[in-house]
Amino acid sequence: MNVNENKQIGIIAKVSGPLVVAKNMKDVQMYDVVRVSEKRLIGEVIELRGDVASIQVYEETAGIGPGEPVYFTNEPLSVELAPGLIEGIFDGIQRPLDVIYEESGDRIPLGIDLPKLDHERLWDFKKRVEVGMEVYEGDILGVVQETAVVEHRVLVPPTLSGTITAIHEGKARIIDVIAKIKTANGEEVEITMLQRWPVRRPRPYQKKLAPREPMVTGQRVIDTLFPIAIGGIAAIPGPFGSGKTVVQHQLAKWADADIIVYVGCGERGNEMTDVLNEFPNLKDPKTGMSLMQRTVLIANTSNMPVAAREASIYTGITIAEYYRDMGYRVAIMADSTSRWAEALREMSGRLEEMPGEEGYPAYLSSRLAEFYERAGLVETLGKEARVGAISAIGAVSPPGGDTSEPVSQATLRIVKVFWGLSAALAYRRHFPAIDWLRSYSLYEDDLTEFFNKNINQDWSTQVQEAKDILQEESKLEEIVRLVGVDSLEFADRLTMECARSIREDFLHQIAFDVIDTYTSLNKQYGILKAILTWYHLGQEALKENASFNKIINMTVRERIGRMKYIKEADFNNEFAEIMKEINSEFQSLMKGDDLYA
Repeated sequence: MNVNENKQIGIIAKVSGPLVVAKNMKDVQMYDVVRVSEKRLIGEVIELRGDVASIQVYEETAGIGPGEPVYFTNEPLSVELAPGLIEGIFDGIQRPLDVIYEESGDRIPLGIDLPKLDHERLWDFKKRVEVGMEVYEGDILGVVQETAVVEHRVLVPPTLSGTITAIHEGKARIIDVIAKIKTANGEEVEITMLQRWPVRRPRPYQKKLAPREPMVTGQRVIDTLFPIAIGGIAAIPGPFGSGKTVVQHQLAKWADADIIVYVGCGERGNEMTDVLNEFPNLKDPKTGMSLMQRTVLIANTSNMPVAAREASIYTGITIAEYYRDMGYRVAIMADSTSRWAEALREMSGRLEEMPGEEGYPAYLSSRLAEFYERAGLVETLGKEARVGAISAIGAVSPPGGDTSEPVSQATLRIVKVFWGLSAALAYRRHFPAIDWLRSYSLYEDDLTEFFNKNINQDWSTQVQEAKDILQEESKLEEIVRLVGVDSLEFADRLTMECARSIREDFLHQIAFDVIDTYTSLNKQYGILKAILTWYHLGQEALKENASFNKIINMTVRERIGRMKYIKEADFNNEFAEIMKEINSEFQSLMKGDDLYA
């Protein structure tokens, strides 16, 4: 960031934690970046009143006071977009944490001014256009192999089009000129691989498309009961210890996305340490290489300056949009938006704004909507438009698990998938602890055609029946608590037994089991089909006065319970055998002499 060393434009009048009020600031604009005091702390203008500006500072303000200077940069808060983002570990304002650690140790020095990306590294640029060709905004100029699994497409910047007058081939730094474009008015513009983009401004696209395919996660409770579409938005609210972070790790590892952007926003330092240690060692199931080779990590822990939390969400979504524009499917995980909202509340309080519900600012809902609405399935810019997508999944940490609080409620008004985590399920060691009675997905209707066409025509019918059985179980449990299970008819007891099988044999999934950690859609359908087939035949047998005990103690039930541990390659054969065994056991039961025993 270029700072005009001699241009003093303001004087600090007041310091209130991360909020600095400065006067003589009539020449700055909203969201301009400034450097505060001789320590050159990074700050952003968030309020202007006459010549007085309120600045949120992204670093510790201890030791600065009134009378010190404020310098401006003439730039909004921006991210650097170029090869080198993937495998990067950044803080909330895109400072490279690994580079800072090498230079300064495990504490970020105040006012440190480093390039956000490595400006000296050489990349092998392969051109995709020739001199004399007409190019338009969003067209691919060339490609760079950023990692073994990600091809970085260097695009014509938005708002620029014209004729190629020069194009580079071979080794180049991101700050080197790789192309020259002559515009319609005769101006020649030099293009580098490095682009800068203001984080608060969404990147443009041609049009937004309706969701049409599921983002397959391999997590049965999600894909079967509460699916998310590619380009969809989801929230994971849950109390402490309910498994939000583990669910997000599973989604990062297994979700059907090309690029993962993981934003740790105000989370505990030890959790972010686990992420930083685990992700490089996680084997990407799609490529067999490290998951980091298609991941960008943004780490902003709870002990870092609170203002930087607010920026981290925008930094993450802007990087996601950049890869979306290349035609990639990006999944962004925000953990957690509650900590981000707390940062908004603190800054709003220091600005002495009128508080809304529970002290949150009145604009909480609109800020959340600004973030989530930048997700979606889009047709990108360019004469050969590509389809790119951002799927946004935000964790919410309501105090005490109370989802009636403002952040949860504001989030629910925006997102279309709600995976509500339950402390009771987590305490019973049922993971993922997604409560099937509280959760929902509004993408189900959009995705029904895909599931029925590509997996099986009775997918949606089967899913609805499973949900009905789980709902029925919750009603029957009330009766059982009052008068005992013996008061129920055998048909109802069989329903409860089927619900238990759905819960334990289907919805319960072990993230750390090599086979159970991921389940294909075909296997998900097969497991549920076996459970429901046994249930249907059991109900028919009860109508013929068959023994309830013999139905629930069939030997095939053990095989059904272990279906989730069958390897994908062996599943179809095993499934066919189990279905035969179910039918065979019921035939034997109905023909047997001990039918009524």
